Amino acid sequence: MFRILQLDHVVLRVKDLQLMLDFYQQVLGCSLERKEPDLGLYQLRAGHSLIDLVPVDQPLGQQGGKAPGPEGHNMDHLCLRIEPFEAESLWQYFQSKGVTAGPVESRYGAEGLGPSIYIQDPEGNTVELKGPLYSIT
Repeated sequence: MFRILQLDHVVLRVKDLQLMLDFYQQVLGCSLERKEPDLGLYQLRAGHSLIDLVPVDQPLGQQGGKAPGPEGHNMDHLCLRIEPFEAESLWQYFQSKGVTAGPVESRYGAEGLGPSIYIQDPEGNTVELKGPLYSIT
């Protein structure tokens, strides 16, 4: 048998590649690790995982059908585990980048119950930023 170790990658079909690359690199700090322009594949390093961007007007993105829009998305959200998780600093940082951050809420994730905050990328995909497991005392 096998066991799942961690999230390997998430694939987002995108309409504006440069806008999305800028967001994931400049706002979230991901680095462009690999690109295959002939296929339409751009892979960003997000910790131990990858976020793949595939433009909807290029070969891989065309396979998914109609582009995402207000009436439908390609996923509900992706969650990135971050450290440190300091709510005030996060709100100030995202405000300086023109990104609206939601309230901190307690949510369950891979490590258990802990704080998280939601933001949206430029194409309306929800990104959850998750802090550490609450310590039990």
